[in-house]
Amino acid sequence: MGFISYLVNGISLGSVYALIALGYTMVYGIAKMLNFAHGDVIMIGAYVVFTTVSGMGLPPVLGVLISVVACTVLGVLIERIAYKPLRKASKLAVLITAIGVSYFLQNVALLIYGANTKSFTSVVTVPALKLMDGQLVLSGETIVTVLACLIIMAGLMLFMKYSKSGRAMLAVSEDSGAAQLMGVNVNATIALTFAIGSALAAIAGVLMCSSYPALTPYTGAMPGIKAFVAAVFGGIGSIPGAFIGGILLGIIEILSKAYISSQLADAIVFAVLIVVLLVKPTGLLGKQIQEKV
Repeated sequence: MGFISYLVNGISLGSVYALIALGYTMVYGIAKMLNFAHGDVIMIGAYVVFTTVSGMGLPPVLGVLISVVACTVLGVLIERIAYKPLRKASKLAVLITAIGVSYFLQNVALLIYGANTKSFTSVVTVPALKLMDGQLVLSGETIVTVLACLIIMAGLMLFMKYSKSGRAMLAVSEDSGAAQLMGVNVNATIALTFAIGSALAAIAGVLMCSSYPALTPYTGAMPGIKAFVAAVFGGIGSIPGAFIGGILLGIIEILSKAYISSQLADAIVFAVLIVVLLVKPTGLLGKQIQEKV
């Protein structure tokens, strides 16, 4: 029974990584940018819910909606101010800028909330589910996190396939220059991508802090890095790949903590990634891209 409990916990944690990885994989797949500030948008989203629910006494649903809107606006502003001027710059310049934005958001949170750990009150009201005569208990946070991840992944895939904006994103991901010649507004499409990714970050931050109720200005740093690992693991640019990579990463991390060492769990996660990339450099569901010269 212990193994099943660990597996459930791994799927729950992996669902959080998958939600964050979906934002990473969308931004990279369409805008070809690695937004390493994505993890800190998660932290901002969690702080918005903490402020509105615990500080102002608003209903949790309203607090989550405000967080999603705030992070969506923040994502668009980050893209417009920090990344848009660097569209034709080197990838190193974009990477350094992303790191700068990450530190900026962390320090803003430090100035406003301080470095002390805040106790985050769960916004999930779903009761726990007891299985196998009560030997296995699924918390409400686990149920909501896994369902939210599945619904969002399915919704994104349908959006990309059938909506006009989704097809525009696919066109920009293939060839932004050709897409612009065909009448696609590339700037608006990339801004929409950042908006969707940041909204997902807000949801991921709320669910993560509901399951692990400790909030600091650095809350999103390590989950953001691990979610990026999950996106690469599954095949960055692939929505199903981000989901599978996140789930597998969560399971590997929890099982490593349970059966090997909690101190070595992170090292094992990154070691598995290295092995996967050595065997399949594009990730589990990634595709090899042929570049014309």
